[in-house]
Order: sequence, then C-alpha cells, then structure tokens
Amino acid sequence: MKLVFKYNYIILLLFLLGACSDSDSVDIDEEKPTITINYDDGFPQACEVLQRGETYVFKALVTDNQALAAYSIDIHNNFDHHTHDDQEESCVLDDEKEAVNPLTILENYNIEDGVMSYEINITVSIPSDVDTGDYHCAYSVTDETGWQSRTSVDIKIVE
Repeated sequence: MKLVFKYNYIILLLFLLGACSDSDSVDIDEEKPTITINYDDGFPQACEVLQRGETYVFKALVTDNQALAAYSIDIHNNFDHHTHDDQEESCVLDDEKEAVNPLTILENYNIEDGVMSYEINITVSIPSDVDTGDYHCAYSVTDETGWQSRTSVDIKIVE
C-alpha cells in the first residue's frame, strides 16, 4: 500500500511540474502607455494662458505597445500651489487664494478597437464666470492590461 501511495505521489509531483512549464507561456505587457502634449498640435502647453468665455480644443497624443483602452482629462484649480509629480516646467503663479467658482472638469472616455496610437481631442469651453487664476490640466491614459500614464501642466485662466 505504501508503495502505491509513493508512486501516486511521484506521478502527481511530475504532473504539477509539467503544468508549470514555459511551453504555454503568455506574453506579459510590462510597458506603460505614453502620453505627450509636446508636439505641434498638443494643447495646452505648459504656462498656456486661456481666456474666460472662450472655447479651446485640448489635444494630446497617446500610444501603447499593445492596445489602448481609455483616457481622461482633469482640469482643476491650483489656487493652493500644489504640484503633481510629473510636472516638468514651473510657471509664474498668482498669489494663493480661496476658490469661489473654480473651473472643474473631470471626464473619462473609452478608446475603441484596441488601437496602439490615438490623439485625444476634447473641446473645452471656459465659462465666463469661473474664477481666474492658476489651474492644472492633467491627461491620463490606460492600456488594455491596466497600465496607466499621466501628464499635467500648469495653465492660467484670465479675464
């Protein structure tokens, strides 16, 4: 009886080791998507000045090695002079202040068909009654496997 148990144990062990072989390995996506506004049509660029009451087309270029899935835009006030870890350029900021009627935009979009390159193109109207001052514009992109990248820039809204 012990001999049968010993052989069953060895067969089970060999089966488990065979199940872990590399012959059925899957390619794992280890690359984050990229996102940039640093091209001719990218908007807004760092330190861009926007007018209240005007409409702008915000653009960024996103790419991935396999397939893109979604993106978002986040525009929020920077009246407290906070920063984001991906900002490269610093702009001249107004004095700190309390928000009364700040512009806040947070929108999410899907990218269909699993494309590897996509240009974000979002029309943004700046209401004429929002607080003027310092803002951040942040773009985010996610690929189909869940990797995410983001970039943000300082912008200013004026009268």
